[in-house]
Amino acid sequence: MSAFDLTGRRALVTGANTGLGQAIALALAQAGADIVAVGRSPMDATRELLRPTGVAFTEVQADLATLAAIPDLVAAATRAGRVDILVNNAGIIRRADAIDFTEADWDAVMDVNLKSAFFLTQAFARGWIADGAGGKVINIASLLSFQGGIRIPSYTASKSGLAGLTRLLACEWAGRGINVNAIAPGYFVTNNTAALRADPTRSADILARIPAGAWGDPADIGGAAVFLASPAARYVHGIVLPVDGGWLAR
Repeated sequence: MSAFDLTGRRALVTGANTGLGQAIALALAQAGADIVAVGRSPMDATRELLRPTGVAFTEVQADLATLAAIPDLVAAATRAGRVDILVNNAGIIRRADAIDFTEADWDAVMDVNLKSAFFLTQAFARGWIADGAGGKVINIASLLSFQGGIRIPSYTASKSGLAGLTRLLACEWAGRGINVNAIAPGYFVTNNTAALRADPTRSADILARIPAGAWGDPADIGGAAVFLASPAARYVHGIVLPVDGGWLAR
């Protein structure tokens, strides 16, 4: 059996209805994992995309803007079996100059990107620790976990915080059989980057900085997720793995 084989595992991916979350769900399914897809809207497109893989697909609609959704989400996700892999991908972004940034935009981003990610992870980790079988957590961080960016103060704070939580939880749970790691995507073609790609000046500046010379395709992130979810990463704890076309190397 390949060290990257996920057959017999169940993976929950938040924000799986589009973009990076959908691509990660597909990659995990292609490696053999059954998928629990979580999102605010119906996931018909994700279901159809994964259908050729033949894995079991469970859809859970939930809005992670508040913690109130978590108990029902966990119950629905585990009804058909244990969740072994948690991918915290759901995230939102708000853009404005720091001098004008509002409390509402700050709280909205922090609640989804950081607060809900932590408490959802806590909910599953309690079960993993109780049954002694461990689990895998993959947080979707960002280049803004390493850098400041501009006009996205709450997003930068949330993704920097998520990188810190990844390391803290790895320290606490590595000895309990739980691997906690993160992926830091670079500039990908997703809904979150639509405004940047529509701005000719910003888009050109970004492309000029990427050694690979192109925006990332969501499919480019799948291999990193499969690795971190697999037995091949058994001794990998607390890393934040950039998938960025070389951005941080420049």
